[in-house]
Amino acid sequence: MEDNELREKWPVIKSKIKELHPDIDDKDLYYELGKESELLLRLQEKLGKTNKEIKEWLSIMG
Repeated sequence: MEDNELREKWPVIKSKIKELHPDIDDKDLYYELGKESELLLRLQEKLGKTNKEIKEWLSIMG
């Protein structure tokens, strides 16, 4: 998923993540334009997945 696509779909993806993983809080899901890698890193740490797995997962959710 490209950065622009992620930005556009983030509100929907974020709500899906919160439904599936209520232990992930808003701080972990904070999205800032240009800092997508930091968001991905936080998700990797919380979910115990690789960067590639997180990107694929977000693509499926979006």
